[in-house]
Amino acid sequence: MADTAVHRVVIVGGGFAGLFAAKFLRRAPVDVTLVDARNYHLFQPLLYQLATGILSAGEVAPPIRDILRRHSNVSVEMATVQEFDLEARTVTARRPDDTVAVYGYDSLIVAAGAAQSYFGHDEFARFAPGMKTIDDALELRGRIFGAFEMAESEEDPEARRAWLTFVVIGGGPTGVEVAGQIAELSRTGLKGNFRRIDPADAQVLLVDGGKEILATFGDRLSEKAANELRRLGVTIRTGSIVTGVDPFGVDVRTADGSTERVVCRTKIWAAGVQASPLAGLLAEASGATCDRAGRIAVLDDCTLPGHPEVFAVGDMMALDNLPGVAEVAMQSGIHAANTIKRRLHGKAAATFTYRDLGSMATISRFHAVVSFRKVRLSGFLGWLMWLAVHITFLTGFKNRLAAMFHWTGTFASGGRAERTITVRQTVGRVVLEQAGEGDIARVVPSYTHPDNADDAPASDEA
Repeated sequence: MADTAVHRVVIVGGGFAGLFAAKFLRRAPVDVTLVDARNYHLFQPLLYQLATGILSAGEVAPPIRDILRRHSNVSVEMATVQEFDLEARTVTARRPDDTVAVYGYDSLIVAAGAAQSYFGHDEFARFAPGMKTIDDALELRGRIFGAFEMAESEEDPEARRAWLTFVVIGGGPTGVEVAGQIAELSRTGLKGNFRRIDPADAQVLLVDGGKEILATFGDRLSEKAANELRRLGVTIRTGSIVTGVDPFGVDVRTADGSTERVVCRTKIWAAGVQASPLAGLLAEASGATCDRAGRIAVLDDCTLPGHPEVFAVGDMMALDNLPGVAEVAMQSGIHAANTIKRRLHGKAAATFTYRDLGSMATISRFHAVVSFRKVRLSGFLGWLMWLAVHITFLTGFKNRLAAMFHWTGTFASGGRAERTITVRQTVGRVVLEQAGEGDIARVVPSYTHPDNADDAPASDEA
């Protein structure tokens, strides 16, 4: 007969916070159920390398079940959470086969992460995808490499120039890394691959509303990063805000208040994040409040007011203006797990204390910027530190080995190992979107317009 006295822990989300919480409960006398809508753990800081052809999907998104295969007290459920009942202490979720599952808990850790924010203009997402999921990165890979393919076959010089113009919106680490990689790809990675175009003619525009890119890194590193981007050919527009996005380009309000039209076919959104909608559901169930970014307010031990058994951690918690970075997620997930273990031993909960491990961003091959406490590194030394940290935190020996193999090839030659794009990625929502749904269907019979995506036929493509 099952021991009903075993403490039940439900973890919602298999990102950094949820995964580290599950790992740190491995030897605790608890039964853990980890619930996630996807079957993989996403190493989000390297998504831009998937989008620009350096790494494969498996290297940045290993299966959660495989990661936790040796954790005998952890069960993994692939399901989408739909409801929290904090009084009954249950979580209701819907499985892929549309059946409903109800998970009872004694302790609940909600680590649902964050999504892209378009600052009230969600219509921009159709033409300027963000980079928060594997699907986003694969879509962007299709758009980036597809743009060069379309430029090669384009007869009209103006239309060709539009295909070879890339606009990256947002000057934080993700935007800087993407802009740098596209510029390096065009000048090195695709060299000699085309006959009618020179990929090095590509124009990369980085747009940010602030005074400088990488503002949290400080003036000196920000300037070094900007100089390296300019060396690669990236045009930086600070003090500028994107006010319109369509298939043919973007409208930018410049620092002097005027509006400029930038004709381009590939737009990438790397500005702003919004907490998972589950934060709102949890707030509604608990009576807690959410901030403007949708993050739920928690106490100093990461629990909800009035519900010490419920933890909200990672990107979806609002606490002391902590940044939405992987280190906060990891540490808050570990804190929640350790608090549960402390309580099982009759000890009181401790306050969550974040230890700042610094920030880093790669600009190009062998060039990165690193800010760690009073240490400021740039160039090759910064890149070596970036490499060491990312090898350390990549999940699993196989992933580290595969990533090192691909990095070696990329860093040595500038080439890209992962350039495969599908017809749906290239044509669907990109090439003929402006021509009308009928024309797209004629060229790609299996294509379904995004507005009717629920009716799309099954596909074996990622």
